[in-house]
Amino acid sequence: METERFGGCEALTSIIIPESVTKISQVAFAGCTALTSINIPNSVTEIGENAFAGCTALASINIPNSVTKIGKKAFSKCKALKSINIPNSVTEIGEDAFSECSALTSINIPNSTTKIRKSAFSECEALTSVNIPDSVTEIGEGAFEGCKALTSVNIPNSVTKIGNFAFCECEALTSINIPESVTEIDCYYVFDSCFELASIIVDEGNTVYDSRNNCNAIIETKTNRLIQGCANTVIPDSVTEIGNWAFSSCWALTSINIPDSVTKIGEGAFQECKALTSITIPNSVTEIDNSAFSWCETLTNVNIPESVTKIDSAVFRGCLGLTSIIVADENKVYDSRNNCNAIIETKTNRLIQGCANTVIPDSVTEIGNWAFDACKRLKSITIPKSVNKIGVSVFFWCDELTSVTIPNSVTEIGYLFSSCRKLSKIILFQTDPSKIKVSEHSGLQKAQITLYVPKEGVVAFQKDLSGQSVQPLSPLPMICSNNLM
Repeated sequence: METERFGGCEALTSIIIPESVTKISQVAFAGCTALTSINIPNSVTEIGENAFAGCTALASINIPNSVTKIGKKAFSKCKALKSINIPNSVTEIGEDAFSECSALTSINIPNSTTKIRKSAFSECEALTSVNIPDSVTEIGEGAFEGCKALTSVNIPNSVTKIGNFAFCECEALTSINIPESVTEIDCYYVFDSCFELASIIVDEGNTVYDSRNNCNAIIETKTNRLIQGCANTVIPDSVTEIGNWAFSSCWALTSINIPDSVTKIGEGAFQECKALTSITIPNSVTEIDNSAFSWCETLTNVNIPESVTKIDSAVFRGCLGLTSIIVADENKVYDSRNNCNAIIETKTNRLIQGCANTVIPDSVTEIGNWAFDACKRLKSITIPKSVNKIGVSVFFWCDELTSVTIPNSVTEIGYLFSSCRKLSKIILFQTDPSKIKVSEHSGLQKAQITLYVPKEGVVAFQKDLSGQSVQPLSPLPMICSNNLM
């Protein structure tokens, strides 16, 4: 027999479940926000999905040793629940079973459990420690994600797999030990935003991963790819690749030496390393992937060596302090011609990365996607007449940008100026609105922005951009207007 459904009975403070009940049904007491305690009889074998989800006043609960299954989100968002004892009869704990139990300080996982499922204890912000029994073989995706008070965790020598996001945002976690049994660590943010992580040790008996030379990192032995680092990592000179998100959100990292054995820096490898002030990319690196150094807010200068042949988009996005970008003269794929403080793809003349001090050369034909995205110190920019294409989100989040000059060679203004809060002046050297397409998401149509066009185009643009402030350009020196019209 299953329980009746009382979900959403906000005045319900207590209830007696009869011995005839064998299953607490799906959403049986979900959203009973006044329910403070409940006694589950020994007849119950299963607690269904969302059974007590959102019971925000539920401070304690006794799970009898007759229960074998706790369903998905069974106790999710029980924000007053401080502790819970799961009996050894339980063989299955569902996804998100105790997620967002923000007052939960301790949890006992029974040795009958073989898998900690996806997000089972995620966002348990008060959880300080957890004992994982040696029956567990898999720690699922996001299992302990957002457990901000978790200082330590013991991974037993039975676990073979650790899923994506498993310990992401465990901000107080200081050390991690990977046992020899682990053969699979997923690559997405497993220890991302573990701000206090200072020690990483892989058991010497592990045949898939290692932390050679006491490097404080996890290295995939076969590929020599470093997949997880921390503030105290010393990259061994046998490492050939820094994996995706390896140091992501490592806020305590101030400097790192990349040895000349490294040929690839993966996606988001140093993303949000907010204290990283400098980086030396050795002349062995050939590939830098998406967002590799994005949001390294204190990084001031970048030197791209001759060896680099591939740079993906948004590599230095959000590097607020970046003022100098230099590409080695010998590089055959990229350049920073005319000391322009930018990275330009030589063959296509496409500018792929700029900074606050960039001066766009008049040989550039395209400004690539996100080239100046989140360049918060950029105050003004002149786009030369050679440019005929501007990518998406090029000036997104340029908070200090006050003016932009656009030549008549540009035929489309797309998603460019959103979140440019101080942008007040756009100079457009175009007289015919039909020759330039302005997206409704361009960010141009804001009350504080005045569009300046040649006087013969004012009426046409006022009609085309209804409600937009359009003013005639003041006379400009001949040399300036010739470069833009």
